[in-house]
Amino acid sequence: MADSTVIVVGAGPSGLATAACLTHHSIPYILLEREDCFASLWKKKAYDRLHLHLPKEYCELPHMNMPSNYPKYVPKKDFLQYLDNYVDHFGIKPLYKRYLVVASGETCDPYCPEIEGLSSFQGKVVHSTQYKSGKEYEDKSVLVIGAGNSGIEIGLDLANYGAKTSIVVRSPVHILSKGMVSMGLVLLKHLPLKWVDNLLVLVSKIVYGDVTKYGLTRPQEGPFYLKVAFGKYPIIDQGSLQKIKSGEIQILPAIRSIRGNDVLFKDGRSYAFDSIIFATGFKRATNQWLKQSFPNNWKGKNGLYCAGLARRGLYGAAMDAENISNDIKKRN
Repeated sequence: MADSTVIVVGAGPSGLATAACLTHHSIPYILLEREDCFASLWKKKAYDRLHLHLPKEYCELPHMNMPSNYPKYVPKKDFLQYLDNYVDHFGIKPLYKRYLVVASGETCDPYCPEIEGLSSFQGKVVHSTQYKSGKEYEDKSVLVIGAGNSGIEIGLDLANYGAKTSIVVRSPVHILSKGMVSMGLVLLKHLPLKWVDNLLVLVSKIVYGDVTKYGLTRPQEGPFYLKVAFGKYPIIDQGSLQKIKSGEIQILPAIRSIRGNDVLFKDGRSYAFDSIIFATGFKRATNQWLKQSFPNNWKGKNGLYCAGLARRGLYGAAMDAENISNDIKKRN
């Protein structure tokens, strides 16, 4: 085993999980990270109120459970402490390479789309990675561009701090509660995905009612199908929909152009804003060379492995780490 070494690229949760599994099998490795800390996305670019959207048992990394006193949905500060403990427990060993595990993540480079006239906007423009709290936006008119979980939750945070909040929602979205998602994960162990999706959509309609009157529509495909096929997460409602129904958060369609502080939307409406927050995700280059699909997404050729790049979240990263370390173990 002395000549069997691995390079792991990226010290986020995927890289840490892979390193831990390699250590478990006594496989030497070197862990590379371009930032100056572990889990840089969580430590430097996550807003304060962020919580894991799945129960903690689905977000644990291999070979170390989260503390029993952690809440079901772990907040940012506790998850960071868990990662710090994880790093301390397993350590880092610099050695020569034989295998390459790419765990650079799918959320490494913030993405802001080009919008006609954006350069003329006089207010504050930031990406969601620069957003920390709605406190500085109190009484401001703020436009959040993007309706993923970050955009919806940032919209909720802004509204809670008294900002006049609008969110651009261009595509149909599923809205589920944390309880619905947890139920779905349990049912998927026993029922076909399509059955689970149909049940979740039915429950969502019963709980949230007709959302079209607020500017939202539901996709034709089910929430778990969209997650597996395209990596699209459902919206996890934590109070945002009530704010939308009450009018505290306004839903707007795609943007046509910007002129100064006035934003013109595809439906012809126009509003002035003090600030714009892009919750538009990240650039993704892995799809250009990562050709394998789930469940073999983690295994390439000639000693190349990929961890956490299949758009399956922390749960998928943990699975990849286990598969990679087991495969390297069998080869030696």
